[in-house]
Amino acid sequence: MLADAATDSGGTRSGGTATATPQAPAPITGTALAAVVTVPAAMAVAPLPPVVATGFAVRCTRALLSPWSRLSLLLVLLAGAAATVLLFHPQRLLSDGWPPQLSGAMAALVFAAAYGLCSVAFVPRPLLNLGAGALFGSQLGTGAALAGTVLGAGISFGLGRVLGQDALRPLLRGRWLKAADGQLSRHGFRSMMAARLFPGLPFWGVNYCAAVSRMRWTPFLLATALGSIPNTAAYVVAGARASSPTSPAFLIAMACIALPALGGAVVAWRKRHHLRGD
Repeated sequence: MLADAATDSGGTRSGGTATATPQAPAPITGTALAAVVTVPAAMAVAPLPPVVATGFAVRCTRALLSPWSRLSLLLVLLAGAAATVLLFHPQRLLSDGWPPQLSGAMAALVFAAAYGLCSVAFVPRPLLNLGAGALFGSQLGTGAALAGTVLGAGISFGLGRVLGQDALRPLLRGRWLKAADGQLSRHGFRSMMAARLFPGLPFWGVNYCAAVSRMRWTPFLLATALGSIPNTAAYVVAGARASSPTSPAFLIAMACIALPALGGAVVAWRKRHHLRGD
């Protein structure tokens, strides 16, 4: 009877049937876990690329996009453009004439595009304006020359702003340089009008000076278009009437070339105190 009522740690006797108590599972060791859990080959982590190569590429990119690298690229482009002009001699159009395949408005558009590119490559604008008058006459030649003037100014301004401004602005330390920069930045339209009316200033030099300053696109292009009308039209008419230098149209054109020069000199004389005071 004592045996029937006895219980032990392994089970319980009830009605002649013994029920075993569940045992706690044995802990899984690191070796067993490694044997059970396996990583498929497709899910294996690929090795990371070396950091040195990425850092070298970043440094090369920064060096190529640095302000002085962009300025060097601008100088190379301008030198190549000047060399191209010297090689092809565009001034021969004055003696050889325009290609017979082009005529009318299409020829004027092509000439305007060539005018803009040549002005970027330091070809003197008076020569281009005379050629426009000799090739297309007074009216069509004036329109083509003005379009080429604005196009060339826009190209020069864009190149100088993107490739040269960041490198050249820290060099504006002299009094006159700071004064000119302040004048162009604060009074862009008025200053550019005076620069365009004065024919003694180089066209490309004014473009790149404006690009280095903080002048905006709209006043630069608008002042270039309006300020270039008198001088451009005068040279075009002179080129169209060069065969009759004693005609009234030729004499009026020469007077219109001289008067803007006098007006620009007066404006520069009046502005000299402002430049010294800034």
